Amino acid sequence: MAQSLSKILLHIVFSTKYRAKLILPECEERLHAYMATTCRTLGSLAFRVGGTSDHVHIACSLPRTVTVAKLVEKIKASSSKWVKQEFPRCSQFRWQAGYGVFSLGQSQLNQLVRYIEGQREHHRRQSLKDEIIALCERYRVEYDERYLWD
Repeated sequence: MAQSLSKILLHIVFSTKYRAKLILPECEERLHAYMATTCRTLGSLAFRVGGTSDHVHIACSLPRTVTVAKLVEKIKASSSKWVKQEFPRCSQFRWQAGYGVFSLGQSQLNQLVRYIEGQREHHRRQSLKDEIIALCERYRVEYDERYLWD
């Protein structure tokens, strides 16, 4: 094949450091838009970015020329810097060190987008910790709960 082709869809999730509620209502929408723009800048299709005051979910594609680790690193680093610049009262803003990333098929994308859009309602019933454990179990990712949280 003369051309390199790929379509890898990802569900990325990570929280603020210590799950602190640092994503303020006045910055949330702009932060999500900024993160989507960062994805696009890296060649990723950002289908939806959303979350709550202490974490984000990203439905996106993996660019053919970027690793998962580099994609997440760039999204986290640039958005953390952006929050501190745009919202001076968030000078302590930081993301947690780790992240979760899960692959999905094209037929699952619309369901994931709806899931991300419903985060506020979802977290009235389930904590972030329980959500992460449920995601790991759903995607059959082995984990040691001692190392899930910073």
